[in-house]
Amino acid sequence: MDDILVARVMTSDPITVTADTYVEPAANKLLDNGVGSLIVVDDDGNLEGILTTTDFVKIVAASKPKAETRVERYMSTDVTTASAQDSIAEAAEKMIDHGIHHLPVVDDEEGVIGIVSTTDLAAYVSGLQTKKAR
Repeated sequence: MDDILVARVMTSDPITVTADTYVEPAANKLLDNGVGSLIVVDDDGNLEGILTTTDFVKIVAASKPKAETRVERYMSTDVTTASAQDSIAEAAEKMIDHGIHHLPVVDDEEGVIGIVSTTDLAAYVSGLQTKKAR
């Protein structure tokens, strides 16, 4: 799997928000799109952070936020990333090493270009297994 690149398994056009988005609309974006994370970007599409369903569990457990709480209060800012040219083995290793389930894919010129999740990797490996069984 060292020769399979992240670009092959990543989700293009990840769902994004800005840091000044309120948490209630952000939660609705997660639910409406059936995703487990939102990439937080600036106006130029550059990565600022990531907000995950785990972050929302923390929000609810900590304080039952007011409707006007901004994403920036809860998003993670020390975000581990991948490049589209990384192998999926490298991506999986980063996810395991950092205990994360979502890996934003960034490009120096274009900013955020995709996201790889554990679901993406499992779906890819599952497809490999199915093909081998034939």
